Amino acid sequence: MELALVIFLFIVGIVFIVKGGDYFVDAASWIAEVSGIPKLIIGATIVSLATTLPEMLVSVMAAAQGKVDMAIGNAVGSVTANIGLIMAISILCMPGAARRKDYLRKSVLMLLAALIVVVSGFMGQMGIVIALVMIVIFAVFMTDNVLEAKRSMSATRTDSTRRIERPRPERREIIVNLIKFAVGTVGIVWGADLLVDNGSELARFIGISERIIGVTVIAVGTSLPELITTITAIVKKESSLSVGNILGANIIDLTLILPISALVSGKALPIAPTSAMLDLPACLLVGGVAIIPTIFTQKFSRVQGVLLLGIYIVYVGMTCMAVGM
Repeated sequence: MELALVIFLFIVGIVFIVKGGDYFVDAASWIAEVSGIPKLIIGATIVSLATTLPEMLVSVMAAAQGKVDMAIGNAVGSVTANIGLIMAISILCMPGAARRKDYLRKSVLMLLAALIVVVSGFMGQMGIVIALVMIVIFAVFMTDNVLEAKRSMSATRTDSTRRIERPRPERREIIVNLIKFAVGTVGIVWGADLLVDNGSELARFIGISERIIGVTVIAVGTSLPELITTITAIVKKESSLSVGNILGANIIDLTLILPISALVSGKALPIAPTSAMLDLPACLLVGGVAIIPTIFTQKFSRVQGVLLLGIYIVYVGMTCMAVGM
């Protein structure tokens, strides 16, 4: 009966994260839209910050409770799931052009962050100095997005050949979105707490390591807001919002969540040898497959989607085999 309760609460946590993330993303996107910010920037900043809240909360709570393997596994596993699973689905359903100038800087920052994490893995830990370097990369990413948004909005204002009427929200619309924002925040916080506590209990009941739970079930569970955003973008044919969200979410996962987890723990964040040899290289590999060809070809192809999905399936299989499952 106790196991049934743990499973039930674990599922409730995922549901709260999904619905909370859904409401939060809707409200955040609405706020951005009425302000006139470009969709790529919306995806890479506001939506990414919203959809990475689950990973942030799960990893920070896990680090504060001393569950380092879960903190690292969730953050890195979320990046691998975002690219190898969610971005793969997006590319398979909606391949298309990707202008180099729109994605180059964000892509380079993501790959640089992934490379630093891999190097930290071989060093056996993420120290405070490396954590600060990662935060600097995050600051560069956010600054670049803010400047790009200002340039785009300025160009729109000075373009006399077109007029873009921004929606004028009514009082009721403002109230509804503020309520969705608040409810979404509560749902994400509560859901993350349930996911960490019951994820650890589930690992103990089943007899598998917290790392496996972190890089698979919890990583995918906390990445569900990105999946929801991607599916919505596919339906609405908004590839910029989808890819921008995934790139931004990955940069935030690597350059903000892991460093904050290290700072919260109050010491260098130890990285297990298995994570260093499997989880971190897998994260860098899927990032390279998704980004490097696109930089040169300026398009996302279905071949990339198939390859990413294949790599992710092999990675999950190797992760399970590594602990004798």
